[in-house]
Amino acid sequence: MRPSAFRSSKYILCAFISGIILWSSCKKDAPKNDPITYGNSFVLTINTDKAVYKPGETVQFSINRPLTGNLKLRYRHLMETVSEAAFTGNSWSWTAPAADFTGYMVDIYETIDGKEKIHASTGIDVSSSWAKFPRYGFLSKYGQLTDTEIKAVMDNLTRHHINGLQFYDWQYKHHMPLAGSPSAPQSVWKDLSNRDVYLSTLRSYIDAAHKSGMQAMFYNLAFGALSDAAADGVQEEWYVFKDQNHTTKDKHPLPLNFFKSDIYLTDAGNTNWQQYIAAKHNDVYQALNFDGFHIDQLGDRGSIYTYNGAALNQAATFKPFIQAMKTASPNKKLLMNAVNQYGQQNQIATAPVDFLYTEVWGPNDEYSHLSNIIRNNNTYSSNTKPTVLAAYMNYNKADQAGYFNTPGVLLTDAVIFAFGGSHLELGEHMLGKEYFPNNNLLMPDELRNAIVRYYDFMVAYENLLRDGGIFNTPVVNCTNGKATINNWPPAKGEVSVVGKEFTNRQVLHLVNFSNANSLEWRDSNGTQAKPAVIDNMELTVSAAKTVKKVWIASPDSNNGVAAALNFTQAGNTITLTVPSLQYWDMIVLEY
Repeated sequence: MRPSAFRSSKYILCAFISGIILWSSCKKDAPKNDPITYGNSFVLTINTDKAVYKPGETVQFSINRPLTGNLKLRYRHLMETVSEAAFTGNSWSWTAPAADFTGYMVDIYETIDGKEKIHASTGIDVSSSWAKFPRYGFLSKYGQLTDTEIKAVMDNLTRHHINGLQFYDWQYKHHMPLAGSPSAPQSVWKDLSNRDVYLSTLRSYIDAAHKSGMQAMFYNLAFGALSDAAADGVQEEWYVFKDQNHTTKDKHPLPLNFFKSDIYLTDAGNTNWQQYIAAKHNDVYQALNFDGFHIDQLGDRGSIYTYNGAALNQAATFKPFIQAMKTASPNKKLLMNAVNQYGQQNQIATAPVDFLYTEVWGPNDEYSHLSNIIRNNNTYSSNTKPTVLAAYMNYNKADQAGYFNTPGVLLTDAVIFAFGGSHLELGEHMLGKEYFPNNNLLMPDELRNAIVRYYDFMVAYENLLRDGGIFNTPVVNCTNGKATINNWPPAKGEVSVVGKEFTNRQVLHLVNFSNANSLEWRDSNGTQAKPAVIDNMELTVSAAKTVKKVWIASPDSNNGVAAALNFTQAGNTITLTVPSLQYWDMIVLEY
C-alpha cells in the first residue's frame, strides 16, 4: 500500500473506471478475460502442469501446437546437460532430479547443417519450499467466475512459474475478514470497494493454486479497522491517534462514494489487538485453505500516539506483530510489506517471514535504487531471505487505457533479476498501480512473449541469479568501439556490468542502457527507448584464475538457452566476442 504522504488513497478509482469500460468495449484486440495471454497462440510454447516441483516429482510437459522433424529434448542445469531424449510427441514426462533448490532449462532443438536450432524452451524449478526462489503474483477479482475463466488465469501464471499468490482485497472487513462464521461463511460479500466476492471463486482459486504448487496468501493490513468495528468487538483503547488526548484517530481516508469506510489504524503492538485479529484470521483459515497471511502497512505515519498518549514508534511494532501471528498460527506462512523499506531493518527482516517484500516509491526512483534495496535486504537478513519488489510500471500512463511500454518493463526486470530479486507484476493482468484491480494497460504481443522468456530465464539460472555468490566489479572493456562499458550503477549511453563471483565461476551481467533516455525504473509515462541491438561486441575481462569455459545466455535470444563462447586467455585477461546484446546478457566464466 502506498504511503499516504504520497497519495491520499491507493484506491482512487475515478481516474480509470471510465477508461476500463471504454477500453474493453471498443478495442478489437482487448480480451474479455486474461489480458496477459490473449493473442499468444502463434508462439510455440512448452507448458508444464505445475509452476514448481519437488525433488523426484514427475513433470508433465506439453506443447501448444504440433511440431515435427528430427527433434531432441534436452534437460540442462546451467551449461551441463543432465539428459537428452528424442522428441516423439506433443506431450511427455520427466522425473525431476533429487537435488533440491535447483533450476533447469528444457529445450526442443534440432541440428541443421551443424548448427542448433532452438524451437522452444522452458525453465523448471525443483524446490521443496517457495522461500528460496519466490516468484510472487497476485489475484484481485473474485466475482462469479467460471471454471474456464479461473483456469485461464491460473494456466497463465503457471506458465510464468509463479509459485505464490497474494489474494488482494478479498476480505469483507479489515478487522473481520471473513463474512459469516467458519462453519457457515457467507456465499458472497462486498469487499471494501463494494465489489462482490464469491466464496466459491476464492475456494476455486486456492485449489487451483495448490494443484500448481503455488502458495495462497491472503492480504490484510496489520492494523486496519472500519467505521463499524466497535460493533464487532474492536476496543477504543486499541486505536492509534493523531493527538495525545485520544481525540482524533489516525485513518487512511477513502472516497466514500466508492468505499464502505475509511480505514482506521490500530496499534499493531497492542497485545489485545493482536489476539483479536489472530482469532479473526483463524476463522479465515478454518473456512478457506489459505497458506498464510500477507501483512500490509501504510509507511511512516509521522507523529502518532497510543490511547494512553504515549508516542508510538510504529515500525517497532512490526516484529512483535509478526511473532504474535506466527505464535497464533505456527504452521502458516507470513510475509510483510516494507513500504519503501519502512520497518525492514531490525524488524521485518529478522522476524519469521518467508522472504522480504518491498513496495518501492520515491525517492527510490532509479535503477540503482532497486539494486540497493535488494542488496540491503540481503544484508538485513544475513543473506537468508530473498527479495520481491512491488514496483509498479508505467505508473502515470496507467491512469488511462493503453499498452505497457515493453522497453521500460524489460529493463526494470533485467535489473531486478540480475541482482537476484523478483518482481510482483503478474496476475490476471500486469500491474501498473498499487490498486491491483486497475487493468487499464494491456501487454502488447512483444512484451507478452518476452516476459515468458524472462521468467523462464529467472528459473533456469536461479542458482546463479539467486543462490549465493558475491557481487564484485571485474574490469571489463570493449575493444572494438561497439559500446562503452561501465561497472554498476548504470549510465545513459553505456552498457552496465554487474559482476558476481562464485568459488568456481565469475558471472557478468551486461545490461544495455546505450539507448536509454532515462535512468528511472518506473518509466512512468511509457517513454523509455528500446535498446539498439549491439552485435559482435569484443570484450576483454579480467580473470585472476585460469578459465576453462565461457558461455552466454540471454532471455532476449536463442530462447534463453546457453551457448558456448570461444575465448582466449593471456595472463589475467580473457578476450571474447558477445554475439548480440539487446536488453540483458549473462556471461559465465568457469574456472
